[in-house]
Amino acid sequence: MAKRFKRVLVTGGAGYVGSNLVPKLLAAGHEVTVLDLYIYGQDVFAACRDNPGLREVRGDLRNPDTTRSAVSGCDAVIHLACISNDPSFDLDPSLGRSINFDCFRPLVRAAKDAGVRRFIYASSSSVYGIKDEPEVTEDLPLRPLTDYSKYKALCEDVLIEEREPGFVTVILRPATICGYAPRLRLDLTVNILTNHAINNGRITVFGGDQLRPNLHVEDMTDLYLTLLEAPDSLVDGKVWNAGYHNLKVIEIAEMVQSKVDQKVEIVITPTNDHRSYHVSSERIHKELGFAPRRSVEDAIIDLKAAFAGGKVPNSMTDDRYYNIKRMQSVSLR
Repeated sequence: MAKRFKRVLVTGGAGYVGSNLVPKLLAAGHEVTVLDLYIYGQDVFAACRDNPGLREVRGDLRNPDTTRSAVSGCDAVIHLACISNDPSFDLDPSLGRSINFDCFRPLVRAAKDAGVRRFIYASSSSVYGIKDEPEVTEDLPLRPLTDYSKYKALCEDVLIEEREPGFVTVILRPATICGYAPRLRLDLTVNILTNHAINNGRITVFGGDQLRPNLHVEDMTDLYLTLLEAPDSLVDGKVWNAGYHNLKVIEIAEMVQSKVDQKVEIVITPTNDHRSYHVSSERIHKELGFAPRRSVEDAIIDLKAAFAGGKVPNSMTDDRYYNIKRMQSVSLR
């Protein structure tokens, strides 16, 4: 059966989520263009580089000619590219703005000019800021606390403005992603704790009572495939949270201890970061039928297997696993 969206542009496709997503898209029969700076390595797609459906564009999203070339001939865009956390953004706020916001509308308009019919944007659950409500739903006002979150929210506004008949838009507000991917991040809660448990025998938890939403990377990428296949009537103009387990950080630490080694020491230290929120993903379940199939425990088990299989060499020192360290070592301007 022919794909409605045969040709897909994935911006930031060589990043953590993209490195898991792109092989899935290829396996599902899509032709994929990856637009990325590849600052975390050139070997992300070594296993599928011979696939004739893969086109890699090493370039900067901020260059209009590069963007127009990358999106040419594509039917859909999955926009993942960004400076992807607060510490990395704060290294150079003007750089962060230029990548995360200033080039967003030009990208959207280039997509429309190229005949793209579906645009999926990866926002963030951090756009809500601190909430006292027991369930953080899509109806609550956005109160972003940082520049990273603020520009995520502003990009949502841009995409809503640019939506029009024939140009279907979808906005996701994902939870914190966890689990193994070819371009692994070890600066995310579950992944950090698992790495330290395996390689240090000790986990440090700051505070511990803060609730954090989590989603397995495999479920995250399955959702993107679902969004490409869903009819327009189900997804057009939708804004959805996408998460699964809302867990206290101390609960995650205890899960890691249980799955890695009961001898792993858990050290709790005070923190000034008391952000705690329970993100509800009930709406996407009701409206799209999305139901994650993998748990935080599954992510820990997958990571443990990857470490044991030698897939994560030099995990404590190699800066490719840590976004802020790699950002500090490259000269992006």
